[in-house]
Amino acid sequence: MNGTPALRLENITKRFGSVVANNGITMDVRKGEILALLGENGSGKTTLMNMLSGIYYPDDGSIYVGQEEAHIRSPQDAFDYGIGMIHQHFKLVDVFTAAENVILGIKNNQKYDLKLVKNEIKDICGKYGFEINPDQKVYNMSVSQKQTLEIIKVLYRGAEILILDEPTAVLTPQETDKLFQILRAMREDGKSVIIITHKLHEVLDISDRVAILRRGEYVDTVDTKSATEQTLSDMMVGKKTELNIDRSLPVDPKLRLSVKNITCINEYGLPTLSDVSFDVFSGEILGIAGISGCGQKELLEAIAGLQRTEPNASVMFYPPDADEKKELIGCNPKQIRELGVSLSFVPEDRLGMGLVGSMGMTDNMLLKNYGVGHSAFVQTKDAKLLAEKILQELEVVTPGINTPVRRLSGGNVQKVLVGREIAASPKVLMTAYAVRGLDINTSYTIYRLLNQQKEQGVAVIYVGEDLDVLLALCDRILVLCGGRVNGIVDARTATKEEIGLLMTNLNTSAVGSDNTTKTERKDTENG
Repeated sequence: MNGTPALRLENITKRFGSVVANNGITMDVRKGEILALLGENGSGKTTLMNMLSGIYYPDDGSIYVGQEEAHIRSPQDAFDYGIGMIHQHFKLVDVFTAAENVILGIKNNQKYDLKLVKNEIKDICGKYGFEINPDQKVYNMSVSQKQTLEIIKVLYRGAEILILDEPTAVLTPQETDKLFQILRAMREDGKSVIIITHKLHEVLDISDRVAILRRGEYVDTVDTKSATEQTLSDMMVGKKTELNIDRSLPVDPKLRLSVKNITCINEYGLPTLSDVSFDVFSGEILGIAGISGCGQKELLEAIAGLQRTEPNASVMFYPPDADEKKELIGCNPKQIRELGVSLSFVPEDRLGMGLVGSMGMTDNMLLKNYGVGHSAFVQTKDAKLLAEKILQELEVVTPGINTPVRRLSGGNVQKVLVGREIAASPKVLMTAYAVRGLDINTSYTIYRLLNQQKEQGVAVIYVGEDLDVLLALCDRILVLCGGRVNGIVDARTATKEEIGLLMTNLNTSAVGSDNTTKTERKDTENG
């Protein structure tokens, strides 16, 4: 790394109506360095990077690439200046091959030579250590392969400055290590890399410097070697923060859900879940680990009545105040509520399934109980009070509680959804990626809320992607691999490497066997 700036921002300001997303930001990115960009939700990180990648144009200020002032009005302009962004949600065509995706959108007056493109892709792979088949279809790729393809796309277009938005969000520890090796090789080749992430331990591992934003303004850039997770978090928030997950032991756990033989088939006739069985107890947090697409989403939806299951499946609910158990399979969400089952579900797709983007916070609060009461008019008083409570406690950044939630940042949308579900006082709380896209301070607030639910006797199912958090937050961890249960481990004694291997290597001897712990068997016998 040297001190020569590859990119310099001077007094960059971006407004959206009355909201100032970025206010007079001045900072630089050096040649041959990895710069981490940190900040709370709504601090303006993604907006700033979107101006570099040509999605937005600054209202004020200047961008310099090398010594030249750059006017970036489109993604093509960004590529012309050697800037490429790898977004958190991939921009790939599933039915195309890797090579076809690489050349898609490139202007060329001559006929495309796919053989030449494939050879150039192989050269890039050999230079940086990528592993990808140019002829492989995207729909047959793993998440890690898709991300690799996105990086190859921008390198093929000549990018010297790469921006990665949450690059490790859905990667296993082994895949993350491999990605970091590639990024270090790119740094050695003189590339400049900017990473947006909320995982502080990864920031300390991979970056050379860390730039911090707070509420749309630039705070400082510090050398990573002199930083700690605590100092970085304090700089982001502007005050001392608590970064400990206070995990208590389960008290008098009782069987609350017994899941047996869950099998789900997708629209192509392929199994997304195969014979999944496990038990969930009150007063515990059961973590579910697995690489993206291994059935986590389908499993929670099957329990919640949103996914059709194959014959012989069973989800038995054991009410805390009644002797009669209740079967949930075959019931839709409304019928599950009518059975007296208080079950909250924070889905993976927060706007597609969890909230209505065109509604404000108040109206989205009403979605849980709009049918309650006998009046012909919808009662909004309680919903408004709940919206204001969530706004204050989770520090949602929004112009007002009636602002459409689609106008909020992804992290603030997640706060609204998680706050609403926890406020329903469930007996079973299922969360899928509850802290995805949330800053470190808000993430720990969510962890504390989940622990409070656990201590109140709620059975919590937590699907997460950060194995460090799963190990620190959960009591037990169920590992899915290829839609099957590959093991259930004690979170207090398991290691990240052990879980990573279970996520990627199916143990056929464990499939269909009794993977429960001694405590689980004992409580089942007593329950």
